[in-house]
Amino acid sequence: MTANNAIVCDSFFPQLLEPIMKVYSAVIERCPDTGLFVGFVPGFPGAHAQGETLDELNRNLHDVVAMLLEDGEPKLESEFVGVQNVAVA
Repeated sequence: MTANNAIVCDSFFPQLLEPIMKVYSAVIERCPDTGLFVGFVPGFPGAHAQGETLDELNRNLHDVVAMLLEDGEPKLESEFVGVQNVAVA
């Protein structure tokens, strides 16, 4: 493939050149003592943060996860499946 062909291909498939975004699910709670939102990514060691608002918590979790990923892709200790409601009479 020549350089010109590479430029043509790149213009047709720019999304292939962008980094793949990873999405992690976080569990969020509110601390009754401080009122802060506290979040963690299940199975991802060290991926936890807090914030006064949900937006601040999301930014803080983003920063922590990005920092942890600088050391390479982690081997997750568990897989987040979801949440369930449990009704008790």
